[in-house]
Amino acid sequence: MGCCVSTSSRSTCSSGSNGEMITPSCFEICFCGQKRARRTFSDHAISLHQLSSLPSRIFTNGKSRGSCIFTQQGRKGINQDAMVVWEDFMSEDTIFCGVFDGHGPQGHLVARKVRDTLPVKLLSFWHSLESKQNRSDKTCFKRNITPDCGESEKDCSAEDKLNSTWREAFIKAYKTMDKELRSYPNLDCFCSGSTSVTVVKQGSNLFMGYIGDSRAIMGSKDSNDSMVAIQLTVDLKPDLPREAERIKQCKGRVFALQDEPEVPRVWLPFDDAPGLAMARAFGDFCLKEYGVISIPEFSHRLLTDRDQFIVLASDGVWDVLSNEEVVEIVSSAPTRSSAARILVNSAAREWKLKYPTSKMDDCAVVCLFLDGKMDSESDYDEQGFSSATIQSNHSGNPVESDDGQKSEPSLRRNFTVRSSEENETNGAVSVDVEDEAASGEDQNWLGLEGVTRVNSLVQLPRFSEERSNS
Repeated sequence: MGCCVSTSSRSTCSSGSNGEMITPSCFEICFCGQKRARRTFSDHAISLHQLSSLPSRIFTNGKSRGSCIFTQQGRKGINQDAMVVWEDFMSEDTIFCGVFDGHGPQGHLVARKVRDTLPVKLLSFWHSLESKQNRSDKTCFKRNITPDCGESEKDCSAEDKLNSTWREAFIKAYKTMDKELRSYPNLDCFCSGSTSVTVVKQGSNLFMGYIGDSRAIMGSKDSNDSMVAIQLTVDLKPDLPREAERIKQCKGRVFALQDEPEVPRVWLPFDDAPGLAMARAFGDFCLKEYGVISIPEFSHRLLTDRDQFIVLASDGVWDVLSNEEVVEIVSSAPTRSSAARILVNSAAREWKLKYPTSKMDDCAVVCLFLDGKMDSESDYDEQGFSSATIQSNHSGNPVESDDGQKSEPSLRRNFTVRSSEENETNGAVSVDVEDEAASGEDQNWLGLEGVTRVNSLVQLPRFSEERSNS
């Protein structure tokens, strides 16, 4: 997508300091003060138009050095899920992963806008905060007021500072992202929005920020070397006590419909709309005055040798598969590079079995293997991905403009889409869904039509139509 940080395509994406050069950091995860031997992309000013040329960033079906990603459209129209893996995010040992599930008429555009813009904002805020912390530490050192403490206390202090820096960077990045979605002229987020589950792996540290009901889990080995599932995030549903209390204090309403009592929703105080099935989201500005927020939950986890992989996925997967089933599917995949695709295919089969009369939801999956290893190229080709597609992930990502249109190399396809006549288990047909979205009514979001199991929105507020007409 185009730059959401500024309406100018020439501006950089460092929030609050357009044009500011992002300098390398010497505050590495080992707290040893050593500078990186190799310059990464984060050593330079970043603009969203440069993202497509990054060899270490993938956002379409494929693989990277230590991950694989896959998305498949459901039966509600255009695929509203987006995903990204960005290796060498700020240093050679840092990886950013994210899954974004859009909802509403322009949810697909919101999800992709967040996918492209949020990581850059997070990177910019982290460097700004880390530089500020370094200047503060140098000032304290010059004044000889650094406390005399043992090495363990120093390490603890450094890790606490790192955790605090990432927490503040996540919160600021999410807050700024949501604010700019409101002001972006060509993207109507009044009744459209997106979830976000984002993970930064920096050495042995895992930092997570998330809103909505997309989820992250981890596959790990227990004391018996058996694989177990560990849920890393919480589905931020409106019926969670803290979420419900905040919404009610802001005059919003929380209740479930009679025909789906297991799905609590957020409603306007004066209208039975829109019925948002989550308590936090980007966009959805019709509900921002009534308790829906974009402030992320943040958590930190120290990884161990027993931790094997992380899975990020949209609710199209979690609606039909348990955490344990997901771990079993990924760990038993014939090749690592096929794990995300096999997981999505498994979810598609479960949708048919469990909800045969409902429209399958979109599915997006990121599988990050924590040892950084992947299959050989030949193994990957055997799973149905051509080497040309793999190479194009690293050299020809489509460049998307602010209005959702893109200039796309011939080998690139952004999403895998099936026609209504095709079976999920048969071959998929790739189409340019963003070109269709930009060209008119070829393919629309149909989430409010027909029989569905769970929609993120039930109906649009009456005044939203009046607002768009005016």
